Amino acid sequence: TGHGIGTEMHQDPHVPNFGKAGRGTKLVLGLALAVEPMITRGTHRMRTLEDEWTVVSTDGSRGAHWEETFTLRPDGTPWALTSLDGGESELKA
Repeated sequence: TGHGIGTEMHQDPHVPNFGKAGRGTKLVLGLALAVEPMITRGTHRMRTLEDEWTVVSTDGSRGAHWEETFTLRPDGTPWALTSLDGGESELKA
């Protein structure tokens, strides 16, 4: 699940990795959103281990999980803060 990020690590809004285009949380200026896609070779069903951090597929298949953080520029276009250069090129634009 994606989430807002700011003064704390996991903040509202919480955004699932699935749904219908155009029906989810709307980005607004000032909101930073961490998007956490996950892919697996097997089932899409996940469970969280007892450490309350590790997520695994219920069928034990291999998977990959990563996180990207976005915000909006003043003109309303998205800005990937986690781009390879850390967003530095956008600061110079």
